Formats: sequence, structure tokens, C-alpha cells
Amino acid sequence: MSNEAKLLISALSTKQISQWDDYVKQHPNGSFFHLCGWKNVIEKSFSHPCYYLVATQENSIVGLLPLVEVKSRLFGHALVSTPFCVYGGAIADSDSIVRQLEQYACDLAEELQVDYLELRYKTKQESPLLLKRAHSTFGVELAEGEEKILASVKKKQRAVIRHSLKNELKGDFNTDVETFYHLLSQSYRNLGTPIFSKQYFSNLMEEFGEDADILVVRDNEDKPSTAVLNFYFNEQVLPYYGGGNEASRFIKSADYMYYQVMCHAQKKGYRWFDFGRSKDESGPYKYKKNWGMEPKPLYYYFHLVKATELPNLSPNNPKYKLFIQLWQKLPLAVSQFVGPFLSKYLG
Repeated sequence: MSNEAKLLISALSTKQISQWDDYVKQHPNGSFFHLCGWKNVIEKSFSHPCYYLVATQENSIVGLLPLVEVKSRLFGHALVSTPFCVYGGAIADSDSIVRQLEQYACDLAEELQVDYLELRYKTKQESPLLLKRAHSTFGVELAEGEEKILASVKKKQRAVIRHSLKNELKGDFNTDVETFYHLLSQSYRNLGTPIFSKQYFSNLMEEFGEDADILVVRDNEDKPSTAVLNFYFNEQVLPYYGGGNEASRFIKSADYMYYQVMCHAQKKGYRWFDFGRSKDESGPYKYKKNWGMEPKPLYYYFHLVKATELPNLSPNNPKYKLFIQLWQKLPLAVSQFVGPFLSKYLG
């Protein structure tokens, strides 16, 4: 292909959907969160407008950028790649095309008069946009076999997993959204975080089919203890949404759960365990480091339109402290009812 071929940037068309996903899967910076299925899930679950941009040369895709507009009186107005996801941003055949997609996104952000544009890159970019570094991601290559996987875990955490294996826990991989949602709701409420709607998780399971499953861990009385919704992409497994009841920490159910995800994925031929992002130096960040995984910084870039400073929707923001304390005291059923009205804007 000639480098002189004209670059066209346009909205994704229906006939380009399979080409889009093929491009994501073969691109070294493509992620599960770039897949077009997220557009369907977000539109169906939250009704947010999606702007999926495709760069083409001579009718071939040479770059793409998924964008979603999220507008709320409480939490602001943003154009994000991609909300509800830890990775995003433009991927393309060259840095030049990435920058052109970014410029197109900036122009769109100006046109929509959002507060800001946010692009969530996994790797550092040579970009003129404003950089914010607040999160890191964790991952590890999966060893071959359960014993080698266990041996790859840091000694202190390995002892915790061995302890969990003696607690007569049982894990079952399934599509049980109902049990998963009940456990996740408890975790979210206890953290003071609004829960998503149950329909959102049903939509994820339906959209991604065999590329998603749920692990439910039960205690020695066969009662659900913890659960996690996992995504599978290329050679990676991503345990993405996980939670449990208050009793789970005493029996080390979560530790057992993530170990089972690692073993299950390795048996299925997956080679990389993506433990997701955590805010730097937070409790989850330290927990993941205890597994022996080294944090890798995430690079989130911003273009401010109406906003005068970088956004801070973190739970650590002092202005949310009272809200979190009140939310933690809500009855579970109330948090499940009210949560989805707020969480759809907290992507």
C-alpha cells in the first residue's frame, strides 16, 4: 500500500464490524475493550451515544478509535475511550494515524462541547494531549500446571492460597448472573460504590458468549461466597468484575477464586493472566503486588474543552467521602435499585 494513499476517517459502518474486530485481534495494542461488542453493550445498557471511528486507506482499515459520550449533571460531560473499560485509545498502523485519530476525537469533543476528552492507553504515547498517571495494571504469564502456577505466586500469598485450598471450597464456571450479581452488589455497597444494573452484566454475557464466563465459589456449606466475571481475549484471561460476601475474607475465598481462574484458563490454552488496573498505592494495588506481579503504569490522556482542570472521579476525592459513607449504610436492595441510576455515569 502506498504511503501516499488518502486517509479517510469516518464512523464505523455495519459492514465493517467484523473487519474492526479482526483488526483489534491482530494489532499488538488491541485489547478486549477495543472490540465492537462494547458498543452494543454500552448502547443497550446505558443508552450512551457511541462514536466508533475507523481510519481507512484504499478501503482497508488502518486504524480505529472507539469513543463514548457520557453526560451527567452530577459527574460531568465527557467523551471517553472507553468508559467501563481499563484500556482504550487509538490503535493504528502508524503513530501518524494514531495522532490523526486523536485530532479527529479532539475536534469531535469540541463539537459536542464536552468537558473533556479522555483516552485510556496501556502504553505511553508521543501525544500532545495532557497526561494523567494514577493507575497501574498487573499481569503474569501462566505457568504450565496447577503446581507451577502456585509456585509462581509470591511466598506469602502462596501460603494464603494453600490455606484456602484446605477450606473445602468449590468453584464452578457457569453463566449464573443472578448469584454473581448478588455477591458483587454486596462488595460494591460495602465499598460505597454504586452497582451497575443486573441487565448490564446479562448483556455482557450475551454479547461476548464463549469469550466470557462466571466463576462462583461456594463454601463448605454450599453457600455462594465469591464470584468473578471473566473475559477471554487472544491468549489472555481477564477476571474483570469480582466480589463476595463479608464472610468470604475469613475463608480466603477470593484468593482461591483467582487461583482457580488462573488454572482454568491455563488448561484452556490461555497464557496470560491480566489482573486489571488499580489506583496506585491503593488496597487492591498492594493486594495484586502481593501475588508477585509488578505494576505497569497506565497512561490516560486528556483534552480539556469546557473543563479547566483534569477530572477526579476517584473514590479518594474528599468531596465524595460523605456520599461513600452514606452509601455503605444503605440496605442492599436499595443500593441495587438506586445504584444503576448513578453508575451508568461512572465509567
